[in-house]
Amino acid sequence: MTDRVFPSSKPATNGTAPAANGTFPATKSQLYGTTRPAYRPQPHHRRRHSRSCWCSCCLWFTLTIILLLLLVAITGAIFYVVYRPHRPSFSVTSLKLSYLNVTSSSTLNSKLDLNINAKNPNKKLVFIYNPVTISILSNDINIGDGTVPSFVHGKKNTTLLKATITSSGRELDSESVATLKTGMKSNKGLPLKIKLETKVKAKMGGIKTPKIGIRVSCDGIKATVPSGKTAVTASTSNAKCKVDIRIKVWKWTF
Repeated sequence: MTDRVFPSSKPATNGTAPAANGTFPATKSQLYGTTRPAYRPQPHHRRRHSRSCWCSCCLWFTLTIILLLLLVAITGAIFYVVYRPHRPSFSVTSLKLSYLNVTSSSTLNSKLDLNINAKNPNKKLVFIYNPVTISILSNDINIGDGTVPSFVHGKKNTTLLKATITSSGRELDSESVATLKTGMKSNKGLPLKIKLETKVKAKMGGIKTPKIGIRVSCDGIKATVPSGKTAVTASTSNAKCKVDIRIKVWKWTF
């Protein structure tokens, strides 16, 4: 009796043997992945090191600035307690107007004699002044300039400053001419303002401070323009002087 052959229950695989245990052959990506090493980003040690150095420098710089400011504040406090510094004061004692006229060609000629008292109220400080520039204005129009030589202002001392203020042939615009002529004809007198500007340093024994700018403004002065050759004394009873300290930092002045 012959054996009967039955067909296989599994489909043909076009000449390829089926995978054992029901698994499939590996894909290309799997094959490549087995030989290519995994990408691992490397840490940037140089960047971290430079960043930490920069942070350290900023920290030390900030601490140094704070320390310097603290030392300056302590030094200033000690200086104030020991010396009790006060700024100098100024007062106008007399102002005489010899002449003030505006010519037909709009030029100004003037002459004034000014006396100012400078007072140093400090017991332990000596002031050393640079030459002082003086300007006299009327309604913000400059009518004369002068100077006072440099001088040393002793402790608890009052120094008289004398100056001759002049203007010769200064050209004025039409508006300034009209303003000056109106003031010259006024019964109340011509309003005048005095400005002094210089630099000063303080001396404490053998120690000298850096030079500091100082500006003095005196207003409340009235003057009558003389009609002849006799000088007229201006009214200075209401004159008040204000002293401003001017500190220059780089390009700015405070």
